[in-house]
Amino acid sequence: MKNYGHFIHGREVPAANGETFPSYAPMTGEILGHAARGTEADVEAAVSSAWKGYEHWVSLPPYEREKILLKCADNVEANYDRLLNLLIDESGSAVMKAKYEVLYTASVLRVAAGEVRRMYADTLPNEKPHRMSMVVREPVGVVLAISPFNAPLVLLAKMIVFPLGAGNAVIAKPSEETPLIAVELAKVMHEAGLPDGVFNVVTGFGAECGAPLAKHPKVNGVALTGSTATGVKIGEIAIQSMKRMQLELGGKNPLLVLNDMDVTKAAEIAAVGAFTHGGQICMSSARILVEAPNGRTFAEALAKKAASLHLGDLRDEKTAYGPLINRRAIDKVIRHVLAAKDGGAEILTGGNVHKGLVFQPTVIYNPPMSGPCWDEETFGPVAMVTEVPSFEEMLAIANESDYGLSAGVLTNDLVRGMTAARRIRCGSVHVGTHSFQSDPMAPIGGYGMSGIGRSGGKYSVEHFTELKWISLELGETPRPF
Repeated sequence: MKNYGHFIHGREVPAANGETFPSYAPMTGEILGHAARGTEADVEAAVSSAWKGYEHWVSLPPYEREKILLKCADNVEANYDRLLNLLIDESGSAVMKAKYEVLYTASVLRVAAGEVRRMYADTLPNEKPHRMSMVVREPVGVVLAISPFNAPLVLLAKMIVFPLGAGNAVIAKPSEETPLIAVELAKVMHEAGLPDGVFNVVTGFGAECGAPLAKHPKVNGVALTGSTATGVKIGEIAIQSMKRMQLELGGKNPLLVLNDMDVTKAAEIAAVGAFTHGGQICMSSARILVEAPNGRTFAEALAKKAASLHLGDLRDEKTAYGPLINRRAIDKVIRHVLAAKDGGAEILTGGNVHKGLVFQPTVIYNPPMSGPCWDEETFGPVAMVTEVPSFEEMLAIANESDYGLSAGVLTNDLVRGMTAARRIRCGSVHVGTHSFQSDPMAPIGGYGMSGIGRSGGKYSVEHFTELKWISLELGETPRPF
């Protein structure tokens, strides 16, 4: 068992007060290691280091930053097994999901390296004949990245690499459930040549180091992926000093299954959207709206598929998903399932704990359209299926949510599919597949309580840069006095 420090200015350092906390493997309950428990003293050290790193990093020509980020991508791949095994153990990820995370992290780094050369400027026409005007982009400075437990490698990577590409320094505060993988990523990137202080990691708990980082006057931007409740708290802190914020928060995502769609194929697609990583994905397909008369037939096909999923060893390629992150997560799923059942819903399959923190894939038919099971993120392997009389009513129900993160539309009718895509109030709508999609170039984010701003590609770069107007007087102009 190993003790992990914060990663500050190119090396692991213990907490200023020497305290640590354990990181558990949710599949087995064993302690994987102890992480440094950050406090305000550690925050100060990280911020001081980040500003030193920023001053060096921003002074490098773009091709140097590009070259370093490409080397980071190569080193992620070179350390594939190192990252993969820790990710499986610490986050409870099945091996197929963990493989995706490691490879996607390398891909995101390469896309960010490409964005380094796209910090484009503008020239402006002027009212004054002897003035030249230009608009340039400059990095905001130091960006705080608060990352979640569900995809702790790739989501952290997405939050840090685009601000880095734009010339910022980044401080990561990972979830206290998965601190070790964040430290390992920082080490891998530093080993590839990322300069000291450019990417620091402070591990610990929200109140003790997350909030102090968010309110620190020398932190200029905040990127957060997590629950809406956490986003609201961090947002309230960050706005006090007018920090740039990009918040990717919760979702209760609709998947529309139109009646021209083959039911068996639709069920196969929906199962991936609902049950990947045990539903612990903010874009999972939680509310499945089926156009009449196919509701019951679809629900039974999905239940059959769910019941066939293999729940076993995390390193078995056949295992569909692993455990939920902790006991609180299991308790929440149970509450939601019982609330649906009490409201008259039919549990077609699942509804119970499989083993330990692994919950059975669960299909609920005709749940009540109010209450926790319908309105709140379950963050577990629970798919709710509702038959809806018409296309217009499906669109109305899809939009009856405080959230608006992602949606899917299963249909062979391009006109109805695109109509749905335009009318559903979500940050992304995917026609022909489920709601859980990602691409490093795409703008990821949501409407309403699903967040503020967009992450990915040029959209992250734009979010964590400032626009500056520069004018140059090229001749004498009349003066008023």
